[in-house]
Amino acid sequence: MTLPRPGKTKPAYEGPDKDFVLYQGDCLALMDQMPEQSVDMVFADPPYFLSNGGITCQAGKMVSVNKGKWDHSKGFAGNYQFTKEWIARCQRLLRPNGTIWISGTSHIIHIVGCCLDELGFKILNDITWAKTNPPPNLSCRYFTHATETIIWAGRDRKTRHKFNYADMKKKNGGKQMTSVWRFQAPGRDEKIFGKHPTQKPLALLEQIIQAASDPGDVILDPFSGSATTGIAAVKHGRRYVGLELEKEYIELSRKRHREEFAKELEVRYRPFVDRCPEQEYQAIA
Repeated sequence: MTLPRPGKTKPAYEGPDKDFVLYQGDCLALMDQMPEQSVDMVFADPPYFLSNGGITCQAGKMVSVNKGKWDHSKGFAGNYQFTKEWIARCQRLLRPNGTIWISGTSHIIHIVGCCLDELGFKILNDITWAKTNPPPNLSCRYFTHATETIIWAGRDRKTRHKFNYADMKKKNGGKQMTSVWRFQAPGRDEKIFGKHPTQKPLALLEQIIQAASDPGDVILDPFSGSATTGIAAVKHGRRYVGLELEKEYIELSRKRHREEFAKELEVRYRPFVDRCPEQEYQAIA
């Protein structure tokens, strides 16, 4: 089945299996061109609008919090309008029982919640991602920021959302999984091809995708970044459409996906390796 595409826009990158595709451009314009009700789930890690000239600690060093022009605040009214516009477009693209997951800190997550309510979404959970290795607070004037919130919401009030309850309970040792999740920030092994300033841990996205989608479902990320959502999606048999403004992150995503695809080939054809000559295995792969 062909993945939904924004009009005649050509992919910036398409995986060999055609289950992972990236488009470069402004997400609002790209989503306007995509067919209605064509995706099953959305994960979005939008700009937090916290690039204000401040500093933070990274790997023991003092660094700027500025991430790029895309993260500069537009003021309350501008931030609110942008948030409502991109969420409304996601709502149009979601199938009737589809859901959206949106991550954020206090800089943006309250605006997100308000927009979801205003647009008629059904808020299902607010997940707390408790970071096990948060950076220290350099000013010593606040508690150390150690969490992010992820809001999970259904497309509308009538949504009969997917929730793979049994899988989550099994993953949690036979107990109901709570809305507090503990994951480390992405390690070096997830950044071998380069760094994205707001990259999420792969394990976090894997849990989200396993919880609220089924194999074969289409997952959309309008702020694809380093495509962690896409890597998690194809790793678990889902299909992925990522939208990304910056060319450098398209290239980073391409490298990450090619590595994941190579790993999948190794798993897929490993049974043949023990039985076939090396050159025959290479021909198969």
